[in-house]
Amino acid sequence: MGGGYALERYLGAGRQVKDLDLFVRPRDVERLLRHLDARECHCERTFPHWLAKVQRGPHYIDVIFNGGNGACPVDDEWLLHGVPARVLDVDVRLCPPEEMIWSKAFVMERERYDGADVAHLLRACADQLDWARLARRFDSHWRVLFSHLILFGFIYPSERHRIPPDVMRQCLRVARQEMDEGTSPRICRGTLLSRAQYLIDTNEWGYQDARLMPHGVMTRHDASIWTAAIDEEESRPLATPADEQPA
Repeated sequence: MGGGYALERYLGAGRQVKDLDLFVRPRDVERLLRHLDARECHCERTFPHWLAKVQRGPHYIDVIFNGGNGACPVDDEWLLHGVPARVLDVDVRLCPPEEMIWSKAFVMERERYDGADVAHLLRACADQLDWARLARRFDSHWRVLFSHLILFGFIYPSERHRIPPDVMRQCLRVARQEMDEGTSPRICRGTLLSRAQYLIDTNEWGYQDARLMPHGVMTRHDASIWTAAIDEEESRPLATPADEQPA
C-alpha cells in the first residue's frame, strides 16, 4: 500500500486521501481484478501499461503496477522491502521509502509535482535509506535523483549533511564523464517527467520519445492512450467534498 497512508507513516503527518493505492506486480494484476470483480466491484484496466481502477459505490482503489512513464515497474523488491503496518484493521506492507522516492521523483506535471513528497521523505528517512538500492533504481536516470538531492540541500540547508557525500560525489563523477563523452542520441527524456509538456519535442521538434521502445518499455499504443486522457482529465469537473470519500 502506498499513497497517503504510507506517507503518513513515514512523515508522521497525514493528509486527506480519497482512495487506496495498492501496488502489485504486473503479473498479479489480472488475478486481483478477477477476485474483486467477483465481489461486485467495477474493475477496469484504465491504462494498460501502469494503472487499473476499482470502484464499489463511492469507494475507489487504484491498482498500480508501474509508473505512468513506464519506468518504475513494481517488482519483487517492492514486496521484499515493504514495511509492515496495519491500515483499516488489515495487516499490510507499505511501499518502501526508496521505491516511493523513485516513483515520485519522476512526477513533474504542470498540475502535479511530487518533489515536495520526495524532499519530505528524504528529510524523514535519509538516515535509514538503502542508498545503494535507491541509486540502482534510478540507473541511467540518475540525473533525476541528483536533481532532487540538489533541491533537498536548497530546501533544508541544515540537513544537507544527511545525504551521503559518496552519493553526491558519484553523481558529480558521472556528470563529468558525460561532459567528456560529447554528443548523445537525439532523445527527449522530458516525457518521462510529464506526459503533456514535452509532446511538442517529440511531435514537432524531431526528438525520440524516451518512453518508447527501444529506449523505454511503452508501445506507441500505450502512449496514445496515456496522451488521449490529458484532454479528458482537463475537462472533468472538480470533485466536490462528497466525491472525496476514502475507500
